Amino acid sequence: MKTRLTLVLLLLISVLTGCSSGPDYKIDVTKELYYQKDTAMPFEIKVMENKKAVKGLKVTAQLSMTNMDHGSYDVTFAEGKNGMYSSKVNLPMGGKYEAAFVIEKDGKKTEKVIDINVTKPKGVAKINGDWITNEDVAFYKFINELQLEINREAAKKKYTGKQLEEELSYLESQEKVNDNKNQIVTQIIRLRSMAMLANEKGHQATATEVDAALGKAREQYNQYESAKKLITEYGEEKFWTTEKQQYQMIVLAQKVQKDLIAKVKKENPTYGEQEVYFQAQKQYEELLVSQVYSLKIEIL
Repeated sequence: MKTRLTLVLLLLISVLTGCSSGPDYKIDVTKELYYQKDTAMPFEIKVMENKKAVKGLKVTAQLSMTNMDHGSYDVTFAEGKNGMYSSKVNLPMGGKYEAAFVIEKDGKKTEKVIDINVTKPKGVAKINGDWITNEDVAFYKFINELQLEINREAAKKKYTGKQLEEELSYLESQEKVNDNKNQIVTQIIRLRSMAMLANEKGHQATATEVDAALGKAREQYNQYESAKKLITEYGEEKFWTTEKQQYQMIVLAQKVQKDLIAKVKKENPTYGEQEVYFQAQKQYEELLVSQVYSLKIEIL
């Protein structure tokens, strides 16, 4: 490739003129680079020298495909923490790319060339390497729509006049929240994170426990015609198969909640039920934040 030839010539000239080739930087791509049509995707690297992170660099790169001629794509990186540098790049397709980096510090430039494999993402986010797929997001959106329809039907039975108008107006505002993909991805991350924590603590969701929880959900849905209609339109078998997978995680997350409730009761025997649940929920949220920070989560 032209880029490699240029680099070789530059190094040769440097040797002949008695100049140093510059620091021996090591560049690691810390997040997989993905292709998504008409979308600038995150491009993150870490720059090391002698196994230590290097700060205060000016980093640019030029990407070009190794086997096809689609031109080149310039990238300018912004510095983050601990030798991390990030940018975004809108590539024409997936495949093998050559990235020619220019790293500048104190007016001295160093060139490095690395190969990068650009792939198409299998979803919208990853948790410890496991994808949250578009199908996952679509199902959660459907579940939220289902609950909104249940709440509408319940409101019409319970309220009239101005109170009903206010309740329906609020539920309509919640529909807009449900259109926010980031909100749905956050829901998924919350549940999966706590299910993973439950597994780490040695909890298991038995088939009996999952079936019992699923049975209660089925009973609730069957009370509302709007819910039954939506599930039928979605496909009952498809719905309940996916819902069972969700309840395996819900049962696990509930076991973490029960642990915290028991802990609060033991440490505070004078607390009333409301205070116990308030403190347990507070500790649950703190535990969730800690768990999320302990996981490798990538959101595209």
